[in-house]
Amino acid sequence: MNTLIINKEDLRHNINTIKNLIDVKDYTIIGVVKGNGYGLGLKEYAQFLIDNEINMLAVATNSEAIELRKYEKNIDILNMSCTSIKQEIQELVDNNIIITIGSRKSAEIANEIAKKGKNIRAHIKIDTGFGRYGFIYKDTEEIVNIIKNLHSNIKVEGIFSHFSLAYYKNSVSTKCQFSNFLNVIKILEDNNINIKLKHICNSPAFINFPEMRLNCARIGSAFLGRVDILQDIGLKKIGEMQSQVTEINMLPKDFNVGYLNTYKTNTETKIAIIPVGHKDGYNITIKEDMLRTVDKLRNLKHQIMSLLKKQTLKVIINDEEYDIIGKVGMYHITVNITGSNVKIGDIAKINVNPLYVDSKVRREYI
Repeated sequence: MNTLIINKEDLRHNINTIKNLIDVKDYTIIGVVKGNGYGLGLKEYAQFLIDNEINMLAVATNSEAIELRKYEKNIDILNMSCTSIKQEIQELVDNNIIITIGSRKSAEIANEIAKKGKNIRAHIKIDTGFGRYGFIYKDTEEIVNIIKNLHSNIKVEGIFSHFSLAYYKNSVSTKCQFSNFLNVIKILEDNNINIKLKHICNSPAFINFPEMRLNCARIGSAFLGRVDILQDIGLKKIGEMQSQVTEINMLPKDFNVGYLNTYKTNTETKIAIIPVGHKDGYNITIKEDMLRTVDKLRNLKHQIMSLLKKQTLKVIINDEEYDIIGKVGMYHITVNITGSNVKIGDIAKINVNPLYVDSKVRREYI
């Protein structure tokens, strides 16, 4: 059985590394546990964060929020997505979830529910240039009027926005978004609207732009040590797939291995088959259509350099590193174990991003 291994000490190290960058006494770190806890298992990961003094969690959907509330009865949970569907807002309120108000319609529905005696906790979402949820940052008069006309049962505890390109330190758009956000906050304060929690930083922004941390941040990928930035702050990668060698074969010289015939043996080759593949989330990459032209060119450069240096994917068996040969399949990989004493049943360890690992794969914290 394949198992995703989560090293607790490494995970705790990453949490403390992030905490050490700020004064935790006066700061709120929101642990983002969307996507099945970034693949670490929603229930287990949420509890681990709480045990390590992360006292507020955030998710991306109603279903995640309701599921999390089943496990954690008292923790603060923020649903970061704005919805104007009355039934969804009602469900969030009934489960004591902090809702996001990011439109006139969502505010109207929240007011309607609050008038029936329901206490509602909310964060205001500002769209500073992402083009998704939230009040457009230029519409400050509307934002002021809507907040001032919220029912007294609605407590606005936070205000936030989201960066679209915080992975690069020289991002002009990130600085522009931050300026837009600060301008909204200033106008609100000029109108006697003072909101306690202010957050715009996700993991890459938190690391790349210390001046933008404000008094709250949403941390997700950094806790896993898989944040896409150039700066190394000593985070450890979380996520190791453990499987077993299920078959061993001898292949003759000049024999094709895997789909597309991209690999051919140079000599007689001893191979091990390991039942790990794309279905388990191994070797999954971001689609090219999600990248900018400059990123596509950079990605192409890395691929060419990888080919020139003959870099190959690796697997560890009995503390020794072996090359994966041929294409990674949906369910299997082929490993060159020529000259080794690897045998059927031996444990194989593979580095894998937990976010892409099938939720059916067992998780184990060690």
